[in-house]
Amino acid sequence: MIMPDVPRDEAATKHERILDYIKGLKVGARLSVRSLARKLHVSEGTAYRALKEAESAGYVSTRERIGTVRIEKKQGQRDGASGLDMPLHKFVIGAMELDAMVRYIDAGSLLIVGNRENAHRRALERQAGVLITGGFGTGEDVIRLANETGLPIISSKHDTFTVASMINRAMYDRLITRKIMLLEDIVTTDSAPLTLRMSETIADYLRLRERTGHARFPVVDERGRIVGMMTARDADGADPDEAVEKRMTRPPVTAHPSMPVAAAAHRMTSEGIDLLPIVDRHRRLLAVVNRSDITRAMQFAGKQQPGETIDDLIWSGFTEEKRTEDALPVYVGKMTPQMSGPAGTVSEGTLLSLLTLAAKRAVREIARRGHIVESITTYFVRPVQIEAEVRLMPRLLELSRKSAKVEMELHDEHGLAVKALAAAQMIDPL
Repeated sequence: MIMPDVPRDEAATKHERILDYIKGLKVGARLSVRSLARKLHVSEGTAYRALKEAESAGYVSTRERIGTVRIEKKQGQRDGASGLDMPLHKFVIGAMELDAMVRYIDAGSLLIVGNRENAHRRALERQAGVLITGGFGTGEDVIRLANETGLPIISSKHDTFTVASMINRAMYDRLITRKIMLLEDIVTTDSAPLTLRMSETIADYLRLRERTGHARFPVVDERGRIVGMMTARDADGADPDEAVEKRMTRPPVTAHPSMPVAAAAHRMTSEGIDLLPIVDRHRRLLAVVNRSDITRAMQFAGKQQPGETIDDLIWSGFTEEKRTEDALPVYVGKMTPQMSGPAGTVSEGTLLSLLTLAAKRAVREIARRGHIVESITTYFVRPVQIEAEVRLMPRLLELSRKSAKVEMELHDEHGLAVKALAAAQMIDPL
Protein backbone atom coordinates (compact mmCIF):
# COMPACT_ATOMS: atom_id res chain seq x y z
CA MET A 1 0.00 0.00 0.00
CA ILE A 2 1.27 3.48 -0.87
CA MET A 3 -0.04 6.71 0.54
CA PRO A 4 -1.87 8.73 -2.12
CA ASP A 5 0.22 11.85 -1.59
CA VAL A 6 3.57 10.09 -2.07
CA PRO A 7 4.86 9.46 -5.63
CA ARG A 8 5.05 5.72 -6.35
CA ASP A 9 8.74 5.70 -7.40
CA GLU A 10 9.79 7.74 -4.37
CA ALA A 11 7.82 5.57 -1.95
CA ALA A 12 9.23 2.36 -3.50
CA THR A 13 12.77 3.70 -3.16
CA LYS A 14 12.25 4.52 0.52
CA HIS A 15 10.70 1.10 1.04
CA GLU A 16 13.68 -0.69 -0.51
CA ARG A 17 16.12 1.45 1.48
CA ILE A 18 14.43 0.50 4.76
CA LEU A 19 14.39 -3.20 3.84
CA ASP A 20 18.10 -3.07 2.91
CA TYR A 21 18.85 -1.41 6.24
CA ILE A 22 16.92 -4.11 8.13
CA LYS A 23 18.70 -6.90 6.23
CA GLY A 24 22.04 -5.32 7.17
CA LEU A 25 21.34 -5.39 10.91
CA LYS A 26 22.97 -8.02 13.12
CA VAL A 27 20.83 -10.95 14.23
CA GLY A 28 19.27 -10.03 17.59
CA ALA A 29 19.28 -6.26 16.95
CA ARG A 30 16.11 -4.54 18.23
CA LEU A 31 14.16 -2.07 16.12
CA SER A 32 10.83 -0.22 16.08
CA VAL A 33 8.75 1.94 13.75
CA ARG A 34 9.82 5.09 15.55
CA SER A 35 13.54 4.23 15.57
CA LEU A 36 13.47 3.34 11.85
CA ALA A 37 11.69 6.59 11.01
CA ARG A 38 14.26 8.64 12.95
CA LYS A 39 17.27 6.74 11.65
CA LEU A 40 16.30 6.78 7.96
CA HIS A 41 14.42 10.12 7.94
CA VAL A 42 11.13 8.67 6.67
CA SER A 43 7.57 8.90 7.95
CA GLU A 44 6.37 6.46 10.57
CA GLY A 45 3.81 5.17 8.07
CA THR A 46 6.52 4.23 5.56
CA ALA A 47 8.61 2.62 8.31
CA TYR A 48 5.58 0.69 9.58
CA ARG A 49 4.76 -0.80 6.18
CA ALA A 50 8.39 -1.76 5.54
CA LEU A 51 8.68 -3.40 8.96
CA LYS A 52 5.51 -5.43 8.37
CA GLU A 53 6.86 -6.61 5.00
CA ALA A 54 10.18 -7.54 6.60
CA GLU A 55 8.29 -9.58 9.19
CA SER A 56 6.28 -11.38 6.49
CA ALA A 57 9.52 -12.13 4.62
CA GLY A 58 11.09 -13.61 7.76
CA TYR A 59 13.77 -10.98 8.43
CA VAL A 60 12.35 -9.80 11.77
CA SER A 61 10.13 -11.23 14.49
CA THR A 62 8.23 -9.83 17.48
CA ARG A 63 9.36 -11.37 20.77
CA GLU A 64 7.60 -11.07 24.13
CA ARG A 65 9.24 -8.58 26.54
CA ILE A 66 11.82 -7.74 23.86
CA GLY A 67 9.96 -6.23 20.93
CA THR A 68 10.81 -6.52 17.23
CA VAL A 69 14.22 -8.08 16.57
CA ARG A 70 16.30 -9.06 13.54
CA ILE A 71 16.30 -12.84 13.06
CA GLU A 72 18.08 -15.35 10.84
CA LYS A 73 16.00 -16.12 7.78
CA LYS A 74 15.50 -19.84 7.26
CA GLN A 75 15.81 -21.41 3.82
CA GLY A 76 13.81 -24.38 2.51
CA GLN A 77 15.56 -27.67 1.76
CA ARG A 78 13.10 -29.65 -0.39
CA ASP A 79 13.32 -30.08 -4.15
CA GLY A 80 11.49 -27.27 -5.86
CA ALA A 81 10.95 -25.51 -2.51
CA SER A 82 14.15 -23.48 -2.21
CA GLY A 83 12.36 -20.34 -3.37
CA LEU A 84 9.24 -20.53 -1.17
CA ASP A 85 10.36 -17.43 0.74
CA MET A 86 10.88 -15.45 -2.45
CA PRO A 87 8.56 -12.41 -2.67
CA LEU A 88 6.42 -12.33 -5.84
CA HIS A 89 4.77 -9.17 -7.12
CA LYS A 90 2.04 -10.56 -9.41
CA PHE A 91 0.48 -13.79 -10.64
CA VAL A 92 -0.25 -14.82 -14.22
CA ILE A 93 -2.94 -17.33 -15.21
CA GLY A 94 -1.66 -19.57 -17.99
CA ALA A 95 -4.88 -19.97 -19.98
CA MET A 96 -3.47 -19.23 -23.43
CA GLU A 97 -0.91 -20.41 -25.96
CA LEU A 98 2.68 -20.50 -24.69
CA ASP A 99 3.98 -17.71 -26.96
CA ALA A 100 1.18 -15.39 -25.85
CA MET A 101 1.63 -16.40 -22.21
CA VAL A 102 5.35 -15.56 -22.16
CA ARG A 103 4.65 -11.88 -22.83
CA TYR A 104 3.05 -11.55 -19.40
CA ILE A 105 5.70 -13.47 -17.43
CA ASP A 106 8.63 -11.55 -15.98
CA ALA A 107 10.97 -11.84 -12.99
CA GLY A 108 9.05 -12.02 -9.72
CA SER A 109 5.85 -13.39 -11.29
CA LEU A 110 3.97 -16.54 -10.28
CA LEU A 111 2.62 -18.56 -13.20
CA ILE A 112 -0.58 -20.47 -12.37
CA VAL A 113 -0.99 -23.26 -14.91
CA GLY A 114 -1.88 -26.95 -15.25
CA ASN A 115 0.30 -29.87 -16.40
CA ARG A 116 2.21 -28.00 -19.16
CA GLU A 117 5.90 -28.71 -18.58
CA ASN A 118 7.01 -26.42 -21.40
CA ALA A 119 5.24 -23.54 -19.67
CA HIS A 120 6.83 -24.49 -16.33
CA ARG A 121 10.28 -24.42 -17.91
CA ARG A 122 9.79 -21.12 -19.72
CA ALA A 123 8.52 -19.45 -16.53
CA LEU A 124 11.61 -20.58 -14.56
CA GLU A 125 13.86 -19.36 -17.37
CA ARG A 126 12.25 -15.95 -17.03
CA GLN A 127 12.86 -15.94 -13.23
CA ALA A 128 9.22 -16.62 -12.33
CA GLY A 129 7.78 -19.15 -9.88
CA VAL A 130 5.27 -21.84 -10.88
CA LEU A 131 2.05 -23.02 -9.24
CA ILE A 132 0.76 -26.21 -10.88
CA THR A 133 -2.99 -26.73 -10.52
CA GLY A 134 -5.11 -29.88 -10.72
CA GLY A 135 -2.78 -31.91 -8.48
CA PHE A 136 -0.28 -32.48 -11.30
CA GLY A 137 3.51 -32.59 -10.98
CA THR A 138 6.31 -31.74 -13.38
CA GLY A 139 9.46 -33.27 -14.88
CA GLU A 140 12.77 -33.89 -13.09
CA ASP A 141 14.57 -31.48 -15.40
CA VAL A 142 12.14 -28.71 -14.43
CA ILE A 143 12.69 -29.44 -10.72
CA ARG A 144 16.47 -29.31 -11.23
CA LEU A 145 16.12 -25.95 -12.98
CA ALA A 146 13.99 -24.63 -10.09
CA ASN A 147 16.64 -25.68 -7.55
CA GLU A 148 19.42 -24.10 -9.62
CA THR A 149 17.57 -20.78 -9.94
CA GLY A 150 16.18 -20.77 -6.39
CA LEU A 151 12.60 -20.44 -7.63
CA PRO A 152 9.52 -22.18 -6.18
CA ILE A 153 7.41 -24.90 -7.76
CA ILE A 154 4.14 -25.50 -5.93
CA SER A 155 1.48 -28.12 -6.69
CA SER A 156 -2.17 -27.65 -5.74
CA LYS A 157 -5.10 -30.06 -6.02
CA HIS A 158 -7.45 -27.16 -6.85
CA ASP A 159 -8.28 -25.99 -10.36
CA THR A 160 -6.81 -22.79 -11.78
CA PHE A 161 -9.86 -20.61 -11.17
CA THR A 162 -10.15 -21.73 -7.52
CA VAL A 163 -6.43 -21.14 -6.90
CA ALA A 164 -6.59 -17.63 -8.39
CA SER A 165 -9.65 -16.83 -6.25
CA MET A 166 -7.93 -18.13 -3.11
CA ILE A 167 -4.80 -16.06 -3.79
CA ASN A 168 -6.88 -12.95 -4.43
CA ARG A 169 -8.81 -13.49 -1.17
CA ALA A 170 -5.56 -14.07 0.75
CA MET A 171 -4.10 -10.85 -0.65
CA TYR A 172 -7.14 -8.89 0.52
CA ASP A 173 -7.00 -10.56 3.94
CA ARG A 174 -3.33 -9.65 4.29
CA LEU A 175 -4.03 -6.02 3.39
CA ILE A 176 -6.80 -5.89 5.98
CA THR A 177 -4.61 -7.51 8.66
CA ARG A 178 -1.75 -5.13 7.96
CA LYS A 179 -4.10 -2.17 8.38
CA ILE A 180 -5.03 -3.26 11.91
CA MET A 181 -2.44 -1.34 13.90
CA LEU A 182 -1.49 -2.79 17.29
CA LEU A 183 0.08 -1.08 20.29
CA GLU A 184 3.32 -2.96 19.65
CA ASP A 185 3.52 -1.17 16.30
CA ILE A 186 3.61 2.30 17.83
CA VAL A 187 5.54 1.87 21.10
CA THR A 188 9.21 1.24 21.61
CA THR A 189 10.93 -0.60 24.43
CA ASP A 190 14.32 0.96 23.68
CA SER A 191 14.13 3.08 26.84
CA ALA A 192 12.45 2.27 30.13
CA PRO A 193 9.37 4.37 31.00
CA LEU A 194 9.50 6.70 33.99
CA THR A 195 8.14 4.94 37.09
CA LEU A 196 7.87 5.22 40.86
CA ARG A 197 8.64 2.51 43.38
CA MET A 198 6.12 1.54 46.06
CA SER A 199 8.51 2.68 48.78
CA GLU A 200 9.03 6.16 47.29
CA THR A 201 7.22 9.13 48.79
CA ILE A 202 4.88 11.86 47.64
CA ALA A 203 7.89 14.20 47.71
CA ASP A 204 9.63 11.91 45.18
CA TYR A 205 6.52 12.07 43.00
CA LEU A 206 6.44 15.87 43.16
CA ARG A 207 10.11 16.11 42.20
CA LEU A 208 9.58 13.75 39.24
CA ARG A 209 6.56 15.75 38.11
CA GLU A 210 8.51 19.00 38.34
CA ARG A 211 11.45 17.56 36.39
CA THR A 212 9.46 15.97 33.56
CA GLY A 213 6.33 18.11 33.31
CA HIS A 214 4.17 14.96 33.45
CA ALA A 215 1.67 14.21 36.19
CA ARG A 216 0.86 10.49 35.79
CA PHE A 217 3.38 7.70 36.48
CA PRO A 218 3.15 3.91 36.85
CA VAL A 219 4.08 2.46 40.24
CA VAL A 220 6.01 -0.84 40.11
CA ASP A 221 7.20 -3.39 42.64
CA GLU A 222 10.71 -4.82 43.01
CA ARG A 223 10.14 -7.19 40.06
CA GLY A 224 9.03 -4.44 37.69
CA ARG A 225 5.36 -5.44 37.84
CA ILE A 226 2.88 -2.60 37.75
CA VAL A 227 0.78 -2.28 40.90
CA GLY A 228 -0.82 1.14 40.55
CA MET A 229 -0.81 4.63 39.03
CA MET A 230 0.22 7.82 40.78
CA THR A 231 -1.54 11.00 39.64
CA ALA A 232 -1.83 14.63 40.70
CA ARG A 233 -5.27 13.89 42.17
CA ASP A 234 -3.78 11.11 44.32
CA ALA A 235 -1.06 13.45 45.64
CA ASP A 236 -3.39 16.36 46.33
CA GLY A 237 -3.28 17.21 50.04
CA ALA A 238 -0.99 14.30 50.94
CA ASP A 239 1.92 14.45 53.39
CA PRO A 240 5.19 14.74 51.39
CA ASP A 241 6.68 11.91 53.50
CA GLU A 242 3.80 9.53 52.85
CA ALA A 243 4.58 6.49 50.66
CA VAL A 244 3.05 6.48 47.19
CA GLU A 245 1.84 2.94 47.89
CA LYS A 246 -0.77 4.38 50.26
CA ARG A 247 -2.02 7.06 47.85
CA MET A 248 -1.79 5.48 44.39
CA THR A 249 -4.79 4.44 42.29
CA ARG A 250 -5.28 0.71 42.07
CA PRO A 251 -5.84 -1.50 40.21
CA PRO A 252 -4.17 0.22 37.25
CA VAL A 253 -5.73 0.19 33.79
CA THR A 254 -3.26 -1.62 31.48
CA ALA A 255 -3.03 -3.12 28.00
CA HIS A 256 -1.04 -5.82 26.22
CA PRO A 257 1.16 -5.13 23.16
CA SER A 258 -1.21 -7.13 20.93
CA MET A 259 -4.19 -4.86 21.68
CA PRO A 260 -5.44 -2.92 18.61
CA VAL A 261 -4.88 0.82 18.78
CA ALA A 262 -8.63 1.46 18.33
CA ALA A 263 -9.41 -0.72 21.36
CA ALA A 264 -6.77 1.13 23.39
CA ALA A 265 -8.33 4.46 22.41
CA HIS A 266 -11.73 3.22 23.55
CA ARG A 267 -10.30 2.04 26.87
CA MET A 268 -8.48 5.32 27.53
CA THR A 269 -11.58 7.37 26.73
CA SER A 270 -13.96 5.25 28.79
CA GLU A 271 -11.58 5.20 31.76
CA GLY A 272 -10.76 8.91 31.45
CA ILE A 273 -6.99 8.38 31.45
CA ASP A 274 -4.21 10.02 29.45
CA LEU A 275 -1.47 7.41 29.96
CA LEU A 276 -1.85 3.69 29.29
CA PRO A 277 0.82 1.26 30.59
CA ILE A 278 1.75 -1.64 28.29
CA VAL A 279 2.50 -4.88 30.16
CA ASP A 280 3.44 -8.48 29.38
CA ARG A 281 1.49 -11.51 30.57
CA HIS A 282 3.27 -11.33 33.91
CA ARG A 283 2.18 -7.68 34.33
CA ARG A 284 5.75 -6.46 34.00
CA LEU A 285 5.82 -2.93 32.60
CA LEU A 286 7.15 -2.75 29.02
CA ALA A 287 6.22 0.77 27.88
CA VAL A 288 3.59 3.47 28.14
CA VAL A 289 1.47 5.17 25.49
CA ASN A 290 -0.26 8.52 25.84
CA ARG A 291 -3.38 10.01 24.26
CA SER A 292 -1.48 11.90 21.53
CA ASP A 293 0.37 8.72 20.48
CA ILE A 294 -2.96 6.92 20.08
CA THR A 295 -4.56 9.78 18.16
CA ARG A 296 -1.66 10.05 15.68
CA ALA A 297 -1.71 6.29 15.12
CA MET A 298 -5.46 6.27 14.43
CA GLN A 299 -5.15 9.19 12.04
CA PHE A 300 -2.47 7.31 10.13
CA ALA A 301 -4.40 4.04 10.14
CA GLY A 302 -7.46 5.83 8.78
CA LYS A 303 -5.50 6.89 5.69
CA GLN A 304 -4.57 3.34 4.74
CA GLN A 305 -6.40 1.54 1.95
CA PRO A 306 -7.48 -1.91 3.23
CA GLY A 307 -8.65 -4.91 1.29
CA GLU A 308 -12.36 -5.51 0.81
CA THR A 309 -14.08 -6.38 4.10
CA ILE A 310 -17.59 -7.69 4.71
CA ASP A 311 -18.69 -4.15 5.60
CA ASP A 312 -17.26 -2.90 2.31
CA LEU A 313 -19.23 -5.53 0.38
CA ILE A 314 -22.48 -4.68 2.19
CA TRP A 315 -22.05 -0.94 1.69
CA SER A 316 -20.68 -1.08 -1.87
CA GLY A 317 -24.06 -0.50 -3.56
CA PHE A 318 -25.05 2.56 -1.51
CA THR A 319 -24.69 6.17 -2.54
CA GLU A 320 -25.49 9.49 -0.91
CA GLU A 321 -28.73 10.92 -2.24
CA LYS A 322 -29.27 14.26 -0.50
CA ARG A 323 -29.00 16.14 2.77
CA THR A 324 -31.64 16.32 5.47
CA GLU A 325 -32.59 19.49 7.33
CA ASP A 326 -29.91 18.84 9.98
CA ALA A 327 -27.22 18.48 7.26
CA LEU A 328 -27.04 14.69 7.43
CA PRO A 329 -26.94 12.61 4.22
CA VAL A 330 -29.57 10.11 3.11
CA TYR A 331 -28.12 6.88 1.68
CA VAL A 332 -29.81 4.91 -1.10
CA GLY A 333 -29.04 1.37 -2.23
CA LYS A 334 -30.47 -1.90 -3.48
CA MET A 335 -30.77 -5.17 -1.53
CA THR A 336 -28.86 -7.89 -3.41
CA PRO A 337 -29.50 -11.68 -3.35
CA GLN A 338 -26.30 -12.18 -1.30
CA MET A 339 -28.02 -10.30 1.56
CA SER A 340 -30.81 -12.86 1.94
CA GLY A 341 -31.38 -14.97 5.04
CA PRO A 342 -32.99 -18.40 5.53
CA ALA A 343 -36.49 -16.97 5.03
CA GLY A 344 -35.63 -15.49 1.62
CA THR A 345 -35.82 -11.89 2.79
CA VAL A 346 -32.90 -9.62 3.73
CA SER A 347 -31.21 -11.05 6.83
CA GLU A 348 -31.43 -9.19 10.13
CA GLY A 349 -27.62 -9.22 10.36
CA THR A 350 -27.28 -7.38 7.06
CA LEU A 351 -29.87 -4.79 8.07
CA LEU A 352 -28.10 -4.25 11.41
CA SER A 353 -24.77 -3.78 9.61
CA LEU A 354 -26.29 -1.24 7.22
CA LEU A 355 -27.80 0.77 10.07
CA THR A 356 -24.52 0.70 12.03
CA LEU A 357 -22.47 1.80 9.02
CA ALA A 358 -24.88 4.62 8.24
CA ALA A 359 -24.83 5.77 11.87
CA LYS A 360 -21.01 5.82 11.92
CA ARG A 361 -20.94 7.88 8.73
CA ALA A 362 -23.48 10.29 10.14
CA VAL A 363 -21.44 10.87 13.32
CA ARG A 364 -18.26 11.31 11.30
CA GLU A 365 -20.01 13.78 9.02
CA ILE A 366 -21.13 15.99 11.91
CA ALA A 367 -18.41 15.59 14.54
CA ARG A 368 -15.34 15.15 12.30
CA ARG A 369 -13.77 13.08 15.07
CA GLY A 370 -12.88 9.49 15.77
CA HIS A 371 -15.59 7.44 17.46
CA ILE A 372 -16.65 3.90 18.29
CA VAL A 373 -20.26 2.64 18.25
CA GLU A 374 -20.98 1.35 21.76
CA SER A 375 -24.55 0.11 21.37
CA ILE A 376 -27.39 -0.04 18.90
CA THR A 377 -31.02 -0.88 19.63
CA THR A 378 -32.95 -2.12 16.61
CA TYR A 379 -36.67 -2.57 15.90
CA PHE A 380 -37.60 -4.67 12.87
CA VAL A 381 -41.01 -3.40 11.80
CA ARG A 382 -41.40 -5.83 8.88
CA PRO A 383 -39.22 -7.89 6.48
CA VAL A 384 -37.31 -6.27 3.62
CA GLN A 385 -37.48 -8.03 0.26
CA ILE A 386 -34.54 -8.92 -1.95
CA GLU A 387 -34.05 -6.49 -4.88
CA ALA A 388 -35.85 -3.75 -2.93
CA GLU A 389 -34.43 -0.23 -3.06
CA VAL A 390 -34.02 1.20 0.41
CA ARG A 391 -33.22 4.57 1.95
CA LEU A 392 -31.18 4.99 5.15
CA MET A 393 -32.16 8.18 6.97
CA PRO A 394 -30.05 9.24 10.00
CA ARG A 395 -31.09 11.91 12.50
CA LEU A 396 -28.72 13.31 15.11
CA LEU A 397 -30.31 13.33 18.56
CA GLU A 398 -27.37 14.35 20.74
CA LEU A 399 -23.71 15.31 20.31
CA SER A 400 -21.25 16.16 23.07
CA ARG A 401 -17.50 15.99 23.57
CA LYS A 402 -17.79 12.43 24.89
CA SER A 403 -20.75 10.84 23.11
CA ALA A 404 -23.25 10.98 20.29
CA LYS A 405 -26.71 9.50 19.72
CA VAL A 406 -28.18 8.92 16.27
CA GLU A 407 -31.63 7.71 15.29
CA MET A 408 -31.71 5.62 12.12
CA GLU A 409 -34.62 4.67 9.85
CA LEU A 410 -34.59 2.27 6.92
CA HIS A 411 -37.40 2.77 4.39
CA ASP A 412 -38.34 0.71 1.35
CA GLU A 413 -41.12 1.29 -1.18
CA HIS A 414 -43.74 0.43 1.44
CA GLY A 415 -42.44 2.82 4.10
CA LEU A 416 -40.64 2.29 7.40
CA ALA A 417 -39.11 -1.20 7.73
CA VAL A 418 -36.43 -0.90 10.43
CA LYS A 419 -35.71 1.67 13.11
CA ALA A 420 -32.64 1.90 15.36
CA LEU A 421 -30.99 4.05 18.01
CA ALA A 422 -27.18 4.07 18.02
CA ALA A 423 -24.91 5.42 20.76
CA ALA A 424 -21.28 6.23 19.95
CA GLN A 425 -18.37 7.11 22.20
CA MET A 426 -16.19 9.93 20.91
CA ILE A 427 -12.44 9.50 20.96
CA ASP A 428 -11.03 12.71 22.39
CA PRO A 429 -8.21 13.93 20.09
CA LEU A 430 -6.48 15.90 22.86
